[in-house]
Amino acid sequence: MTTKLFESSSRGKADFGWLKANFSFSFGNYFNPDRIQFGMLRVLNDDTIAGGTGFGTHPHANMEIITIPLEGGLQHKDSMGNEGVIRFGEVQVMSAGTGVEHSEMNASQTEQAKTLQLWVFPDRENVEPRYDQKSFDIENQINTFVNIVSPKENNDGNALWVYQKTFFSLGIFESNSTTTYKVKIPKNGVYLFLIDGEIAIDNVILKARDAMGITDFEEFKIQCKTKSKILLVEVPMNHH
Repeated sequence: MTTKLFESSSRGKADFGWLKANFSFSFGNYFNPDRIQFGMLRVLNDDTIAGGTGFGTHPHANMEIITIPLEGGLQHKDSMGNEGVIRFGEVQVMSAGTGVEHSEMNASQTEQAKTLQLWVFPDRENVEPRYDQKSFDIENQINTFVNIVSPKENNDGNALWVYQKTFFSLGIFESNSTTTYKVKIPKNGVYLFLIDGEIAIDNVILKARDAMGITDFEEFKIQCKTKSKILLVEVPMNHH
């Protein structure tokens, strides 16, 4: 097993007033040649969006986009005619494919919204754009990883699906608990993002918003020192 720690303070940052962003990988004005992608995972943005603001209409193509609200909600509107609010507890996927335009505005005029947005390269290009969202009751499924996104081919009907052999899992674990993650597709790697808490993997300590890239493994153990909320992104490691 090979691991690499990415401390939260080493991320790219942007503060536009209305938006405070943290970039795990090169994005916008942040460019770091050592942080382009992790396998097929291209973007992990940890955003805080002020009330009454948001991202105006903008285009995407040939990317699988996954949005996970951590606090508050986002008002979504796109060129496919979808409109609605995605809130904490829900997850949204969008296959941009041949091209889609969308806007994402804070659903509240006064409260800030906090979201994670991840982009994964698709395994096929120019698909018909699609959009889906679903509510996952993570809070009431303690000490287990809930699969929130999976490949179209390996979907159990509970998770949202995307065009890539990637599995997103989200879990809340009690302090002093240990859990094991087994790779779902051999040779895939895992990008672990610690949303909250403190954990240890292979005797390395991660604190809130730290991440770890884990490759060459069949399974690994996570020891939770405090109550922890963990996002795991299993992706193919061959680069796009």
